[in-house]
Amino acid sequence: MLIKNARIVTRDESFVGVVRIVDGRIAEISPGATSAREAEDWDGDYLLPGLVELHTDNIEKHLAPRPGVLWNHEAAILVHDAQVASAGITTVFDALGIGSRPNVGLRGAELQTKCALSIERFARRGLLRAEHFLHLRCEVATADVVHVFDSLSSHPLLRLASVMDHTPGQRQWHDPVQWRLYQERHGKWTDERASAALEELADDQRRFAELHRHEIVARCKALGVPVASHDDTLVEHVEEAARDGIVLAEFPTTMAAAQAARAHRIATIMGAPNVVRGGSHSGNVSALELAKEGLLDILSSDYVPSSLLIGAFDLVYKAGWQLPHAIGTVSSAPARAAGLTDRGAVALGLRGDVVRVAFVDGLPIPRATYREGLRVS
Repeated sequence: MLIKNARIVTRDESFVGVVRIVDGRIAEISPGATSAREAEDWDGDYLLPGLVELHTDNIEKHLAPRPGVLWNHEAAILVHDAQVASAGITTVFDALGIGSRPNVGLRGAELQTKCALSIERFARRGLLRAEHFLHLRCEVATADVVHVFDSLSSHPLLRLASVMDHTPGQRQWHDPVQWRLYQERHGKWTDERASAALEELADDQRRFAELHRHEIVARCKALGVPVASHDDTLVEHVEEAARDGIVLAEFPTTMAAAQAARAHRIATIMGAPNVVRGGSHSGNVSALELAKEGLLDILSSDYVPSSLLIGAFDLVYKAGWQLPHAIGTVSSAPARAAGLTDRGAVALGLRGDVVRVAFVDGLPIPRATYREGLRVS
């Protein structure tokens, strides 16, 4: 595959030139033009590295397209795969929440195990456009989270785990009133129902959270699986993460937590929707504020796959970043955090995972996605 007249974005610079991919690897990068007739003319469109997504809940949207409606999980996975590939994502970590708990997403052990097994089977048969890995989101304040983790710990695609506690009064939901408002998005609760739920969840938190967090972290260390913290709010949360050897802080909710993560050399990942919308939907710290303070390392599409590319370009126009640095938050930085050394940049010898992007009226539009030199979207 030979591409000419592409606006190439490498780790350090951007220029118009030529890229050649041979046997799935980048074999040539050069500024200027080529007279080779076989070259495909990209007409000035951007040539970016394929995007690397470490945390997406997108499968859950397809598993439950309406409240109370559970969709065929295999069909949901295939639609999710097509959607991420069309957004320019060539490597995706499917975030599956484990730990059975009412009113906190799709956390049922049976469903998530089915999804994990189907992802591996589809990948083995070459049915997926992007390359998929498994990210186990461990709800530590639940009775069965360690059991479910153990059942999936030998999964061949497991590459990342995170420890989280969505108990009202903790971290993201430090204000139980906001937690209740979120739960009521599909219908009002009675005070009695809310009170009973709060009491039950608080009891689970006291019984399980600290114990299960330690057990999950210990298991991940033994397996060599990197661990992320989730929704760190206080400096004490980050200090605990540092003691646990955690390498990634997902969605810190305050400036203080993000500053502490930087001090402890823990990479900070923020939601691209936070960047695109100009702020957090739940009132937490703005990702753009962190970017302007030099405290943002990685973007995640979280719940909107298309936000990843838009968010990276928004870092240029809203936070004053240089384009190579901004693109790095969705390519080289997440690849490095996950230990993937063969991708994440337009560089000689790396995989030919690239995406063609037009830029029209301020909007980056993915036109074609290639994985190891083969078009997948």
